Amino acid sequence: MTDRRELLIIEDDASFARALKRSFERRDYHVHLCDDVGQIEAILKNVSLKFAVVDLKLPSGSGLECVKLLHAHDPDMKIVVLTGFASIATAVEAIKLGACQYLPKPSNTNDIIAAFDKEEGDASVPLTTRPTSIKNLEWERIHETLVEAEFNISETARRLGMHRRTLARKLEKRRVK
Repeated sequence: MTDRRELLIIEDDASFARALKRSFERRDYHVHLCDDVGQIEAILKNVSLKFAVVDLKLPSGSGLECVKLLHAHDPDMKIVVLTGFASIATAVEAIKLGACQYLPKPSNTNDIIAAFDKEEGDASVPLTTRPTSIKNLEWERIHETLVEAEFNISETARRLGMHRRTLARKLEKRRVK
């Protein structure tokens, strides 16, 4: 194969990353794994990536930083953000920073490949009239502030005007990996 499909998966959940890697390798992708923003530079020096799957929440910081770094390195790279912390704010920022798609977990390899292949938006997506609950509004505001505070819990709590332990409990209740 002369045109290798080089893929970088940035995911801190090791078992999920391995499962994705095996699934992509069965589809003839050459996969590189990392779980840290700091590891990306070394991979970019040695490999010409065409695709990336980036987890939004990483132990070393936001996956949005990864998207920014990857897009700056190669604006034509197809980058999909995969997250259990889906919110409107982070979706908008991911796309602005260079991601081609933003998928909530759980998503599988077929969903990700479809996202890589999707070139344009879909105007036929149905508009929902479901009213937003106060809990969902609160959840979105918390995650919007988390992104603004670079996932610093204490700073997020300060900006939201709540006690840090209260915020930690709220985040723990809706924990998603």
